Amino acid sequence: MTINPLRDFQVDPASLSYIGQSLQRPECILAEPNGDLWVADARGGVVLIRPNGEQKFIGPNADQRFGKGSTKTTESFESKYTTGTLPNGLAFAENGDILISNFGTDLLEVMTREGELRTLYDSIDGQPIGKVNFVLRDSKNRVWLTVSTRMNPWTDAFASRVQDGFVALVDTNGLRIVADGFRFTNEIRFDAKEEWLYIVETTGPNITRMRLDESNPKNVRLTDRHTFGPGHLGGFPDGIAFDSYGNLWCTLIMVDQLIALTPQGDKLILLNDGNPTATQNLLTRMADGSVRSEDMQNARGKVAPWMASITFGGHDLRTAYIGSLQGNSIPYFRSPVAGLPMVHWHDR
Repeated sequence: MTINPLRDFQVDPASLSYIGQSLQRPECILAEPNGDLWVADARGGVVLIRPNGEQKFIGPNADQRFGKGSTKTTESFESKYTTGTLPNGLAFAENGDILISNFGTDLLEVMTREGELRTLYDSIDGQPIGKVNFVLRDSKNRVWLTVSTRMNPWTDAFASRVQDGFVALVDTNGLRIVADGFRFTNEIRFDAKEEWLYIVETTGPNITRMRLDESNPKNVRLTDRHTFGPGHLGGFPDGIAFDSYGNLWCTLIMVDQLIALTPQGDKLILLNDGNPTATQNLLTRMADGSVRSEDMQNARGKVAPWMASITFGGHDLRTAYIGSLQGNSIPYFRSPVAGLPMVHWHDR
């Protein structure tokens, strides 16, 4: 058996490089083989960042609310992170358009690379769709969607650890729920063979795994639900990505750690940038049900405040980019192992 390349690996904060400037809520990052990065941006679209650092906002209109919003009070802080347009998870459609899960407007959108935006879905089963968090396209061109909660503001759902999150599927039958009862559903990823779907339950706080059942192509299902790795990850998982060895990399938001779960489910800490006092306070208050918005607000690191996602890019898929909710640039570093290519890596 080969030695796991992450066993003795640690990210040195001093060695980090940064790309992008004046970004607004760069939560999700898509990387292309040519080195381009497409970054979610709270102005209502994405920022395209070229390998040489040149960048351009792309969207129907540049909403400046987020950039000007105050965070001095609990009310203004909550308003900034819970209202208005908040592009969150991104995925490339087969034709190169950008699928956008808008966490602020509760919509699944699609935008051309020139900035023409339209709504794909705003409801499911006759009800508002809820806090659309992440979108993923698989190798058969199906679109998978996560909804964290139907509670608004989402901070109430986070604090109460409500189990009303779900995973939905867009296929030839339209949009339908395929699994529900999750604690704040967040990012999802398939393994290399697309046999298992890994589902982040942010306030679980854990990773859930479900088997993809395609025995009836007209009614694809998820089965065999169980926890993968520790039942409590020591923080709140947000973004995940596989590497080519089979490790599942994961950001822990607010605690601001980058961890990885080995194929056996063992937890490795790769980067710890959290504030120890604020982290312990947040974990304690979450456990006893007394968490407040200010506890979440105070818990953050400096590298990528409210660390939210991890993306592999570069020509060899060994450049790792970290997305965040409170940062304005993107830290990146060289990984000892290549990332698992996403389906769009082979589209063009």
